[in-house]
Amino acid sequence: MVKRALCRSQLSFWVPMMREWALFLSTLLCGLAGPTYLFQPNLVLDMAKVLLDNYCFPENLMGMQEAIEQAIKSRKILSISDPQTLAHVLTAGVQSSLNDPHLVVSYEPSALSAPQQVSALTNLTQEEVLARLQKGIHHDILEGNVGYLRVDDVPNQEVVSKLGGFLVANIWRKLMGTSALVLDLRHCTGGHVSGIPYVISYLHPGSTVLHVDTIYDRPSNTTMEIWTLPQVLGERYSADKDVVVLTSGHTGGVAEDIAYILKQMRGAIVVGERTVGGALDLQKLRIGQSDFFLTVPVSRSLGPLGGGSQMWEGSGVLPCVGAPAEQALEKALAILTLRRALPGVMRHLQEALQDHYTLVDRVPSLLHHLASMDFSTVVSEEDLVTKLNTGLQAVSEDPRLLVRVVKQKETPSEPETRDDDPLEVAPKVPEDEVAQQALVNSVFQVSVLPGNVGYLRFDRFADASVLETLGPYILRQVWEPLQDTEHLIMDLRQNPGGPSTAVPLLLSYFQDPDTSPVRLFTTYDRHTNVTQEHFSHTKLLGQHYGSQRGVYLLTSHRTATAAEELAFLMQSLGWATLVGEITAGSLLHARTVPLLETPEGSLALTVPVLTFIDNHGECWLGGGVVPDAIVLAEDAMDRAQEVLEFHRSLETLVEGTRCLLEAHYARSEVVGQTGDLLRAKLAQGAYRTAVDLESLASQLTADLQEMSGDHRLLVFHSSGELAAEEVPPPPPAAFSPEELSYLIEALFKTEVLPGQLGYLRFDAMAELETVKAIGLQLVQLVWQRLVDTAALVVDLRYNPGSYTTAVPLLCSYFFEAEPHQHLYSVFDRATSRVTKVWTLPQVVGQRYSVHKDLYILMSHTSGSAAEAFAHTMQDLNRATVIGEPTAGGALSVGIYQVGSSPLYASMPTQMALSASTSEPWDLAGVEPDITVPMSEALSTAQNIVALRTKMPTVLQTTRKLIADNYASPDLGAKMAAKLNHLQSRYARVTSEAAMAEMLGADLQVLSGDPHLKTAHIPEDAKDRIPGIVPMQIPSPEVFEDLIKFSFHTDVLEDNTGYLRFDMFGDCELLTQVSELLVEHVWKKIVHTNAMIIDMRFNIGGPTSSISALCSYFFDEGPPVLLDKIYSRPNDSVSELWTHTQLAGERYGSKKSVVILTSGVTAGAAEEFTYIMKRLGRALVIGEVTSGGCQPPQTYHVDDTHLYITIPTARSVGAADGTSWEGVGVVPHVAVPAEAALTRAKEMLQHMLRLARLSPGQQGHLEGLHVQSPGVGEMAGPHTKGAQVLGLA
Repeated sequence: MVKRALCRSQLSFWVPMMREWALFLSTLLCGLAGPTYLFQPNLVLDMAKVLLDNYCFPENLMGMQEAIEQAIKSRKILSISDPQTLAHVLTAGVQSSLNDPHLVVSYEPSALSAPQQVSALTNLTQEEVLARLQKGIHHDILEGNVGYLRVDDVPNQEVVSKLGGFLVANIWRKLMGTSALVLDLRHCTGGHVSGIPYVISYLHPGSTVLHVDTIYDRPSNTTMEIWTLPQVLGERYSADKDVVVLTSGHTGGVAEDIAYILKQMRGAIVVGERTVGGALDLQKLRIGQSDFFLTVPVSRSLGPLGGGSQMWEGSGVLPCVGAPAEQALEKALAILTLRRALPGVMRHLQEALQDHYTLVDRVPSLLHHLASMDFSTVVSEEDLVTKLNTGLQAVSEDPRLLVRVVKQKETPSEPETRDDDPLEVAPKVPEDEVAQQALVNSVFQVSVLPGNVGYLRFDRFADASVLETLGPYILRQVWEPLQDTEHLIMDLRQNPGGPSTAVPLLLSYFQDPDTSPVRLFTTYDRHTNVTQEHFSHTKLLGQHYGSQRGVYLLTSHRTATAAEELAFLMQSLGWATLVGEITAGSLLHARTVPLLETPEGSLALTVPVLTFIDNHGECWLGGGVVPDAIVLAEDAMDRAQEVLEFHRSLETLVEGTRCLLEAHYARSEVVGQTGDLLRAKLAQGAYRTAVDLESLASQLTADLQEMSGDHRLLVFHSSGELAAEEVPPPPPAAFSPEELSYLIEALFKTEVLPGQLGYLRFDAMAELETVKAIGLQLVQLVWQRLVDTAALVVDLRYNPGSYTTAVPLLCSYFFEAEPHQHLYSVFDRATSRVTKVWTLPQVVGQRYSVHKDLYILMSHTSGSAAEAFAHTMQDLNRATVIGEPTAGGALSVGIYQVGSSPLYASMPTQMALSASTSEPWDLAGVEPDITVPMSEALSTAQNIVALRTKMPTVLQTTRKLIADNYASPDLGAKMAAKLNHLQSRYARVTSEAAMAEMLGADLQVLSGDPHLKTAHIPEDAKDRIPGIVPMQIPSPEVFEDLIKFSFHTDVLEDNTGYLRFDMFGDCELLTQVSELLVEHVWKKIVHTNAMIIDMRFNIGGPTSSISALCSYFFDEGPPVLLDKIYSRPNDSVSELWTHTQLAGERYGSKKSVVILTSGVTAGAAEEFTYIMKRLGRALVIGEVTSGGCQPPQTYHVDDTHLYITIPTARSVGAADGTSWEGVGVVPHVAVPAEAALTRAKEMLQHMLRLARLSPGQQGHLEGLHVQSPGVGEMAGPHTKGAQVLGLA
């Protein structure tokens, strides 16, 4: 489908440009060479006009003016006499200028006119057209039911329209039943743009039209959109079938566009060579009236698939699979064969996992993943293997689960075998003793190296039965010569392994004697579904070698199967140190399952059938064993002897570290336990994995920190000499006054921030004597700037600590001289004494007032002395700490050499104890009062300062609001006075939210009124503040739906009305929709014999509508006084009267009314119930109501986010002064809320039944209500008396 549009913008731009160039060239060419030369300057002008009118890349012509000028001035061109040579020169020039190889100038004197661009088929008969068409289109059905369609020229729309039926009937229908289609465009050098939609549409899987390209035609200056056809003759090719497009270096123009569109739109697989990168439409046009012609691209693709960018012109279409053009079909068929086999491969793979994979719990996830995989991009076995392995290993997390390609003549490189096949042919054991002895000598190499080090090498594993037969000879010839050695080197570098049955027996010889059997490892066999635990043997020929003497295993990349199992388990059990290369990672735990056979080889799955679990419960997934010391295999022997020599000192080094810990570590309570654990790990051989001082130091550090829970314990290696213990600091250097002033200015940063907030930052703690020496200058240059500020921020975020001796002096500046303040205590491990640290009686300069706030900023990098200062001030409630938790430093750290070795142990030698709790705190660090990122600490401090500054005003405003507005004036005045005495409690408040919580709690205690509340409401939540934001009135349509949803009505048995609503509305709002209320609610129940009003779930609301609701239950006539409400803000009493005019009918005072209540009933619902009960107009059944209050008022406190909700009104209608506020309404008939409705229906049914039996006696029915009081009267609490109570 084609849509054309005129490109007006391009036309308006290029026509003026063409005119300007023509004028310029005419002027330029005046007076040039006459007709005696072959080259005529007008030829260039005509060529430029051809380009301007027809070249489909007009934007590239911007530089042509300069190029033409240079060409005309060229002496070389003017002297050319041969027209063919001139054509070549002009071609090279125009191609070079415009960087377009499609532009060609040719000389054709025999041509009478320009070659016709219209189709040569248009003037032929239908039979002639068909014959020509059949030469350009060929089809076939290849092996494997693969359709083959070769198109050498894409016909135009007119031809397809004429012969479409024939093409479908004789070609396309024959291809529809194929399993895949090969579209061969290798010999297609072009075609007609109008034919593109026909080719594409038959291969477009959907019936919806798709925009596949936009083509710009320069001669007509129009764009043409290419869309798939909404309908085609015949059927479309199924989306489930593969399409392969063959290309070559000759494929060009329209064929390239088709190949690209199919690749992008359908995911077709392009096989062959990169296409020519030609032009969509080339035309040969005569240059002026000369015999020269210019071949020029006139059309181009603007956006394949609407992408809006040129994608293949000039660069060609890149194939998915590259192959020489002559081999492309063969390659395509191989790809299709593979893709046709994919379902079978997946089926075999799924079956193999279900039948063989040992990690059974992971099989369902693997099957689910395989079922959801997309193989549309798989075009080779390598692609398939990569995709499968990526998925399988990502889901299973098992590197053993592997799909691989096995070439035809390739033997498997891994020693995987079927689990039911013999693993290895066991060597035949000779029967005579001499031959058996010779066999043992040939398999085992045994020697004793210098230093009494045993050496054992064997290069294969035999079955356990073979070892049993040869046992006496192995014992005598191999094992006994090694028994008295001090260490053993076992060489497995050339050992490819073998059966694993002998591994437990070999391991047993390295278990320490006189110990019970050890679980060595556990296996789970998928096929037998048996889990077997393998223990060390208790009965052995000969003696145990044990693990205490030191065993060293040499490995290489050749060490495999049983040999690497032995190496892995010896390392895992801590019985040997491994030296050499990472092992092969080839285990006899897998099975090879064929997935696909191909002519070149096969595809196979290696699936583990055995789960191998070590003595720690970890599943070993193979992958090679990593040695403790990694070196090349040829260097392993020398490295093993070096490690062996190092291990001779292990006990000394570990014991030396334990002794230092016992002598100097400050936390004496954990020393014993930590030391015992070090000895135990040494005895177990845990430190034999350390192969040098660095690795031992790392391992000791990790163990010490884990055992003690103290991250400050460190063991490190240093080749240089370190001081054994802390060295006293050198005496302070003498500085000139100028130097000292410069030094202080550099080390201390001071500033007075807005609000008279002092700021002090220093990033190190100096030693006390140094501070004393420069104390006067410090006071003058630093302290005097800050001492008179209103509050102070001490910034220790970048202070790692250092000396703690000056901490007491610094603390002293923030306390009074008398009495002395106990700051903290120090436990010293060397003296085992606890020393209390106090403030100093005298300091240089003025102290900071204890009434001023102090803020300390901390971060995770703040350490030791900085932590001591912050924790002390926080512990004594003298400062607010803001920032990040610290890591936990130490007051004093000692560094001690481990014997005479290059190992050193660093440990805290003193412990800081809290002055308030006597508990140590230094290990845990300092937990801030307010935790924020360090970057926000200063701004947080400034916010707190601002809050504390306005706290007195906030409290004053709160007291005034309560005194002026609380419903009980006396209680309000008392609360305000008591709150004034609590002002000091708020001096340490750190946030408005905390202030609101504290103030609310205090008001609850002072008033005992749960309705007196405070709230902290941020700016973005103010739309939820009751009474602050006006109610939004919905539209009548919305209100109608709201009424239907909010009011529940029903007519029960005996014509009893039922009305439930769970919140009272504003009277003004309800008046506006009164007609809706009457129509959808009141008319349904007004003509009932009695009514139940369900207030059990009503939480109250505005009280303004109560009088209107009550009015419906009294007769028309003089108003009835319902209640009196006292308002504290204006110190007035308002009266509630029944209304004289109502929307709809009245229910009247003669019918019985029952109100149901619960502990949830609150506010306006309580007021309504209270009025109806007190006036004797309703019987109340249920639970005592919540005891709320009249609707409270919410007030905003100053410029904070604090809001206070105050009950401002109370009922004063009762003669005896009683009310329902705070105590609730007591029902006439007390029953659980859930039983109230049932009880009400029973009582009403009983009374209505009696009324029907005795129509002349209404007394019992009237017992459900009491005669309304007279006009202007207020019924007392006992006016309903006996009638109601008698009913109960």
